[in-house]
Amino acid sequence: MTKPNSGFSSKATSPVGKQSYTMQRQRAVRFILFLGVISLFADMTYEAARGINGPYLNMLGASATVVGVFSGLGELIGYGLRLFSGYISDRSHRYWLMMYLGYGVNLISVPLLAWAGHWQWAVVLILAERAGKAIRNPTRDAMLSYGASATGHGWGFGLHELMDQLGATIGPLLMSFVLWWKAGDYHDAYLILFIPTGIALLVLLMAHLTFPHPHELEVKRVNLDARQHFAPGFALYTLAAMCLAAGYADFPLIAYHFKQHQLLADAWIPVLYAMAMLTEGLTSLWLGRLFDRWGITVLIGITFATLLFPALVFLLPMPWILLGVFCWGLGMGAQNSVLKAAVAQLIPQQKRATAFGLFDTLFGIAWFAGSGLMGYLYDRSIVLLVGFSMILQIATILLWVFYLRKYVWNKSQS
Repeated sequence: MTKPNSGFSSKATSPVGKQSYTMQRQRAVRFILFLGVISLFADMTYEAARGINGPYLNMLGASATVVGVFSGLGELIGYGLRLFSGYISDRSHRYWLMMYLGYGVNLISVPLLAWAGHWQWAVVLILAERAGKAIRNPTRDAMLSYGASATGHGWGFGLHELMDQLGATIGPLLMSFVLWWKAGDYHDAYLILFIPTGIALLVLLMAHLTFPHPHELEVKRVNLDARQHFAPGFALYTLAAMCLAAGYADFPLIAYHFKQHQLLADAWIPVLYAMAMLTEGLTSLWLGRLFDRWGITVLIGITFATLLFPALVFLLPMPWILLGVFCWGLGMGAQNSVLKAAVAQLIPQQKRATAFGLFDTLFGIAWFAGSGLMGYLYDRSIVLLVGFSMILQIATILLWVFYLRKYVWNKSQS
């Protein structure tokens, strides 16, 4: 009688097991690449817009408080709705339907900004873009975790994030070129984003036809799949992530600062955003590898490395601003790869989309509260804004150390 596979180790005991695992891993990598290509063109669309939304709202007459509040509200919607969309995805198993609906709303809203004549209409479309992302993200992350189980969650999420950020780099550079070419014409800059929108939706259809049942890619592990509830450390881990979110200034506020103080020409602001996205992408795969080896200790080190970015971007001139934007991108790379990889390891498959939705909802609530407060502080004292951001990042480090002591270090010693 053949002994059933119970994890990676059992697959490596025979040539047949090794061959089967190799084929499964190859399929998983192809699936991750499909999702990566979709994200590449999707990010080319909406990250291009995020690189210029701050200056665009400034041009339309919005204040820093408006930018901060609605940037935070966008993140609240973008994260808050994920609790419901993740739950619906887990209950219905209509993974691809959620992807079509989410990506459709997420992407089509962006080029429509070309016709927003007032900041109020621009804000509506920006919020719609975030809502679309909320609909599809828990499902996409759950699907990604199924494939990444065969490659290592850190590596799988890191590879996806690398491709994601290639698009996030190209998009702002495209915006910079169009603004230079068209002498600051935001209408044409947004209008050209219909092209990557169409490509992303086409590749989404191809992925659906190739992998109609993505949950079958999951590598079964007895110790994970037998667990019916969230891991005990999930609440503390999420609390630490919420502190990080509340104290992490969003780029629209940073870009608003550059515009308000005339630190950069309009065409150069998206170039800095592209630099941050490139940093995020290039470091994400490396950070994923480190996570697979060292766990969330990597997050502590990265938070230390990015602690000073608020002072660098809000208080100092060039070239310190460049260093600050680099640190900001490094921190975002960790948030979008390692943070999610850890969640995937704390939750059983049947509740994966729900868990991502819950985590993202709480993360988004914290991001909204922090962004609104930082926009308010900016209008009154930039120094207070910087202090607020740094204090919450220090609190994040302390909470993660407490998490490691309670759930990792003590467990390994027992």
